[in-house]
Amino acid sequence: MKEGLLKRLKRYFSRPEVRGGITRSRRSFASATDVIARILSSFVYIASLACAVVILVYAGFDSNAVDRHLLLTVMHGCQAVFVLTVLFNIIFRYRATMRDSLLFKRLADILVLLTALPVLQNRYFLFAALGLYSVAELCYGTMQMLGRRTNPSLILSASFLIFILGGSFVLMLPRCTTGTLHYVDALFMAASAVSMTGLSTIDATATFTPLGWLVIAILMQIGALGVLTFTSFFALFFSGRSSIYNQLLMRDFIYSKSLSSLMPVILYILSFTLVVEAAGTAAIYFSLPDDFGPDTSWRFGFSAFHSLSAFCNCGFSTIPEGMSNPALMNGNQAIYIVFTVLILAGGIGFPNLVNFKDVGAEYIRRIKAALTGRPYIHRVHVYDLNTKLVLVLTAILFFGGAAGFYLLEYNHSMAGMSASQKIIQAFFNSATVRTAGFNSVPITAWLNATFLLAMFLMWIGCSSQSMGGGIKVNAFAAVLLNLRSIARGQKGVVAFGRRLSPDSVRRANATVCFSIFTIFGYAVLLMLLQPELPMKAAMFEAFSAITTIGMSLGITPELSNVSKILVATAMFLGRVGIISVLCGMFTQHSDNSEHLLTDDIIIN
Repeated sequence: MKEGLLKRLKRYFSRPEVRGGITRSRRSFASATDVIARILSSFVYIASLACAVVILVYAGFDSNAVDRHLLLTVMHGCQAVFVLTVLFNIIFRYRATMRDSLLFKRLADILVLLTALPVLQNRYFLFAALGLYSVAELCYGTMQMLGRRTNPSLILSASFLIFILGGSFVLMLPRCTTGTLHYVDALFMAASAVSMTGLSTIDATATFTPLGWLVIAILMQIGALGVLTFTSFFALFFSGRSSIYNQLLMRDFIYSKSLSSLMPVILYILSFTLVVEAAGTAAIYFSLPDDFGPDTSWRFGFSAFHSLSAFCNCGFSTIPEGMSNPALMNGNQAIYIVFTVLILAGGIGFPNLVNFKDVGAEYIRRIKAALTGRPYIHRVHVYDLNTKLVLVLTAILFFGGAAGFYLLEYNHSMAGMSASQKIIQAFFNSATVRTAGFNSVPITAWLNATFLLAMFLMWIGCSSQSMGGGIKVNAFAAVLLNLRSIARGQKGVVAFGRRLSPDSVRRANATVCFSIFTIFGYAVLLMLLQPELPMKAAMFEAFSAITTIGMSLGITPELSNVSKILVATAMFLGRVGIISVLCGMFTQHSDNSEHLLTDDIIIN
C-alpha cells in the first residue's frame, strides 16, 4: 500500500500542470524573498546611519549632557534590524548569501548574532560589533549608489563634501573641544583636514582635546586616501559584492591594470600607507629631544599624529608654533629629515606606487629566471611614462627648490644657523612648500624672491592622485613638453620614447588655465569681502587655499564668517580638482567636432 501511494504521488507530481505550478510557486517565493531582502537592505542602511550617529554622540558627549538610556534604546533597535536581516538571509537566502559574501562578512554576521546572546550583553562589545557591521553596510550601500552610473566626478565631489559636513558636526561635540567652538570654525577645520590643507581660523592647540585631534587625524586620513578607496575596501573586503561598473571606476581611480588585481592593489595602497606612517611614528619618536613633552604617552601621540600629518601632506601640528617650535629647532635636526621623507613619500601618487610594485615584481621575476636558467621575455617599458615624468620633475623641483632656498636665505632668515642646519632646513622647506605647509622658518621673514620661489613650487604641487595639491607635477610636465614640441616644430608631444595622448595634453592645459583663473577669482572676492586686509596677504591666502598648502601670512584668524566659508570652498576645490567639479556640474554632450571643418586662428 505504501508503494502504491508513492507511485500515485510520483505520477501526480510528474504531471506538467503540477510541475508548472511548483515552478511558478518557486519563482514567486524567490521574487518575494528578493523584495523583502531589498526592503530589509533599506532598513539596514538607515539603521547603520543611526548606529554611527549614536556611537558618535555616545563618545562625544558627557554622561550628564545626553540621555544614555535613549541612545542604548536606539542601538538595540538597530541591533534588532541587523539580527533580523542576518537571520532572514540565512534562512531564506542561504545560497545567495554564501555565494556573494566573503569570510569577513560572515564573521561580521556572526558577531551581530552573538550580540543577542545573554552572556555577551556587554556595551562595548555591542558597540564594536554593530559599529563594524554598520561601516560595512554603509560602504556597500555607497558602492550600490555608484552602480547607478552616476557621474564619477560628481561622486568624488559629493563624497568629500559629505565627510566635510559630517566632520564639522563631530568636531562640535563637547568632548572634542576645551570650550565653545562656532560652527563656521568647525566647518573650516573639517574642510582643511579633509582637503589636507592645514589652515586654521582658531588656536587649534588650545581648542581641541585629544579626541578632537583624533577626529582631525581620521579626516586627514580619509581625505588623503580618498573616500572611494575606503568604501571600495570595506565593500569588497566584507561583502565581495561589487558591480562591474564599480570595479571599473575603482580601477581607473587607483590605476589598477586589471579587475582581478583590484583588491590586491587596494590592500597594497592601504598597507603601504600604514607601514610608512608607522615607520614615521617610530622615527619621529626617537628623533625628539629627551626633554620634549610631559611623558612617554604624549610623545608617542605627538609622533603618531605628526607622522600622519606629514605623510598626508596636511601641515597640522598639535604644539604651538608647529615645526618652528624652539624645542625642535634647537634640538636634533633629524626630525626635519624624517618629515621631509614622509612628505615626499605622500606626494608620490597612487599610480606611481602601483607601478613601483609592478617594477619590483618584474625584477624579482628576472632574478628567478636568471637563477633557474629559464627563458624570460623582458618588458620593454618597466616604468610607466607617468612614473618617469613624476620622478624626474620631482627631483628637479626638490633639489632646485632646496638650492634656491639655501642661496636666498643663507644670510637672511637662516642667519646664525650652522652649515648642516641650513642644508637640512633648505631641503625641508623645499619639500614642505610644495604640498605640506609646515613652517620651520617663518615665511614673514623670507625675501621677496624666496616668497615668489615658494609660490611657484606651491602652484605646481605634487603628483596626481597623491596626498598633495597644486596643479600637479604631471600637468606641469605635459605643459612643458607641449611647449618644447611647439618650439621644435613637432606635431606630437614626446617623452622617453613615447608619445603623450592629445587628451592628456588638453587636460593639462585646461588645468593650468583654470588654476590661474580660480586663484585670481578667489583673491578678488576675498579682497572685496575684506578690503582692510593687505593685498599680499589676501592673495597668498587664496593661493594657499586653492593649492591646499596651508601656509598663511597670519590673516586666517581675522577672516569674517563669509570669508571663512569662501576659503573653505577654495580648499574643497583644490582637493577635489576644478576639472572634476566642472565635469560633475555640467552634462556631457555628444561630441561632433570631428565632423566640422577645420580652420586656424591667429595666435601670434
